Amino acid sequence: MQKSFIELIENSIRDYWDLPALTDYKKITYHYKDVARQIATLHILFEQGDIKKGDKIALCSRNCANWGIAFLAILTYGGTAVPILHEFKADNIHHIINHSGSKLLFVGDCIWEIIDHKHMPALDGIIRMEDYTTRHTRTEQMATAEEQAARLYEERHPGRLSQDDIRYRREEPEEIALINYTSGTSSASRGVMLPYLSLWSNLRFALDELGYNPGEKLVSILTMAHMYGLAFEFIYPFTSGNQIFFLSKIPSPRIVAEVFSTVRPHLIVAVPLIIEKIIRNQVLPKVKRPHIRLCMKIPFISKPVQARIRQKVLDAFGGRFKLLAVGGAALNHEVESFLFAIRFPFTVGYGMTECGPGISFDHWQTFRPRSCGKAVDRMEVKIDSPDARKTVGEIFVKGANVMKGYYKNPEATAAAIDPDGWLHTGDLGVMDEAGYLYIKGRSKNMILGSSGQNIYPEEIEDKLNVMPYVSESLVISEKGKLIALIYPETEAVKRSRLSPEEVYKQLDHSRKVLNKELPCYSQISRIQIRQEEFEKTPKRSIKRYLYQPKSSF
Repeated sequence: MQKSFIELIENSIRDYWDLPALTDYKKITYHYKDVARQIATLHILFEQGDIKKGDKIALCSRNCANWGIAFLAILTYGGTAVPILHEFKADNIHHIINHSGSKLLFVGDCIWEIIDHKHMPALDGIIRMEDYTTRHTRTEQMATAEEQAARLYEERHPGRLSQDDIRYRREEPEEIALINYTSGTSSASRGVMLPYLSLWSNLRFALDELGYNPGEKLVSILTMAHMYGLAFEFIYPFTSGNQIFFLSKIPSPRIVAEVFSTVRPHLIVAVPLIIEKIIRNQVLPKVKRPHIRLCMKIPFISKPVQARIRQKVLDAFGGRFKLLAVGGAALNHEVESFLFAIRFPFTVGYGMTECGPGISFDHWQTFRPRSCGKAVDRMEVKIDSPDARKTVGEIFVKGANVMKGYYKNPEATAAAIDPDGWLHTGDLGVMDEAGYLYIKGRSKNMILGSSGQNIYPEEIEDKLNVMPYVSESLVISEKGKLIALIYPETEAVKRSRLSPEEVYKQLDHSRKVLNKELPCYSQISRIQIRQEEFEKTPKRSIKRYLYQPKSSF
């Protein structure tokens, strides 16, 4: 008999009782037994604060061990978790708290400084994430809950909590586990209602297919307020008995590389941006040396050279991981081709918040370049086109991972999920004869050429991003012309000591070179250089809608 989601959490705590579980990098480490004791204390705090089963409890802070513990405590108690991205502005946080009807908020110090409890009048209490002390209360019960929780814990567990004491509730599959507010690239945030069935199905797939062992390590790079990070950098490794390391700083490529070399993780889950920067800055410059390129083309020499190159890349990520799983966006074509050529253990998956997030995946040994795998267990994928192999169409998905709908938004729910249960993703793609999915772009991003041609800006950006001195780019349409907005690679510019005029000449030369590869209808007419990085979503996708030209009539 398959175990339920909460039963899997319960079993992991009991089975891995003495193993390290959650570590704030260079700070405190909680073992599984410590997590259990913290959960028990929080359950009493909820009880004494008059938090009922089904009440919404929000979490807003940077990733840390206490975030993960609070999340587990909420679900095992019977509350509904509302993760909120700590990078949201104060008015966004206020709105999500009020819209969700949250009664309690766990908040990090950096967020507490910018929010105002007066704008969230329905909150019964605000708890400091760093130590679970009370920040603000509205009710008498919540005002004394912290003190009562400490006293009652000692009364109920005088000999300290043991493995035999771990008995959590059992959820219903269709019960709402959490409401995750998206930060989409083209629309306002919506509250995605994910049932336990979705969480369980994603977790069951990871447990069945990834196979990581107790005691192995993982570095949490992605925010847990986003489903990709929550599902595969927290829930899955926790139930596998792994030790998860949380970073207190923004995970820049330099910091990530330092942590990888120290922790030496066994599994790496990441978005393309960080992986690409590490490879492009630390590996590709060495590989592109003429004698290395020549050796890779010579029979009998290429394999040993490739093995040495592969080891250099492995070392850049800690040297002992078994898989690098990329998701959230497409991997740059040049970087992907390079990794595939050296038989590097990587794969690219596809998902979205509305599926908690898993849609497609494949093992690295059978992964097909430019694809994002095949449908995961308990999910179906189809292309809305006359010929799924040749004609691009919208990707439809259906199955256990799909959300219940958008919270308090039946119109948006009806627009997203059709009467037959198919979720319309808004992504465009094709599918080959073996079921491998290839994404072409977002339907909302597609640009219609002057003669009706479909132009997918992501494909142009993918080529542009590997050009010299390009860090990231965005292709938009203005008055029928394609314009490339470019944020330069600042470190490369400094090393080359280029003036602003020389940077422009280099980038414009790259535009002309790229145009020779592109059909006439998708060529870039001019470039615009940006002085700041593009604003991004939690999964590090550019918020395209912020940079689209305003329509004029």
